[in-house]
Amino acid sequence: MPPRPFKAAYEYLALFFGLGLLAFICIGWSIVALPLSVLPSTAWTKHIGRKGISIGFRAYLYCLALPGWVKVDLAALDSLHDAAPLVLAPNHPGLLDAVLVLSRFQNMGCVIKAGLLNHPLLGAGVRLARYIPNDRRHRMIHAAVEELRSGHHLLLFPEGTRTTRSPVNPFKNSPGLIAGKAGVSIQTILIEMNSDFLGKAWPLLRRPTLPVIIKVRLGERFPPPEQVRAFTAELERYFAAELSRTAVFDPLQPAVSPSHAKPLAHSSCIDPQL
Repeated sequence: MPPRPFKAAYEYLALFFGLGLLAFICIGWSIVALPLSVLPSTAWTKHIGRKGISIGFRAYLYCLALPGWVKVDLAALDSLHDAAPLVLAPNHPGLLDAVLVLSRFQNMGCVIKAGLLNHPLLGAGVRLARYIPNDRRHRMIHAAVEELRSGHHLLLFPEGTRTTRSPVNPFKNSPGLIAGKAGVSIQTILIEMNSDFLGKAWPLLRRPTLPVIIKVRLGERFPPPEQVRAFTAELERYFAAELSRTAVFDPLQPAVSPSHAKPLAHSSCIDPQL
């Protein structure tokens, strides 16, 4: 970290470098993905699309972690690689949440906002990966269930958008409905940050206080629900209780995973092996 008089300039440098790098990675992958995305969808093209996104996001996080701008340990997610298909349900405090999770899985489905299909930076990539748009509910649920039955995990944010009220927004019924129809469990993921960086109310060009520290830990794993509305209320209460319990952020306190998951590694930043 530079001397205090230069701290603001240094943090603006980190911000613009991070935003520019993400745009560069997305544009680079779009050049590859665009011609492939118009081909008929096959398991091979879908896997290539998802693997490209995962590798790109992992490289991006590595570049932010290398100078110490971002410190995050994602080792808990790696314990899910050999698990049976799951609905992965994280809270959604900031724009980097999907980047964090998708960076650790090279063939995972994801429910996205429909507008991303035509996004100038992300559209070609998400179309090639055959991520599932949320604009038509019945089609979304059918596609999500098929994704899980094909043997892949599914990333789905229960809040539907970034958190606007503490500790979580009202939850949608979609995770419980999809998990129930597919007969799979819901694995909760708790994402905690030492700031509101890139949250819903955070202006894109507002500099962060460095380092940005992110804790990602596995929460409880819930069986397929029978009563979707009751389960949704229970899931929301669980997240609210867990996030309120750790509301005082201590970056020196290691994250704790439940007994069914492997413990987090003790390193303070992302695994540098891409």
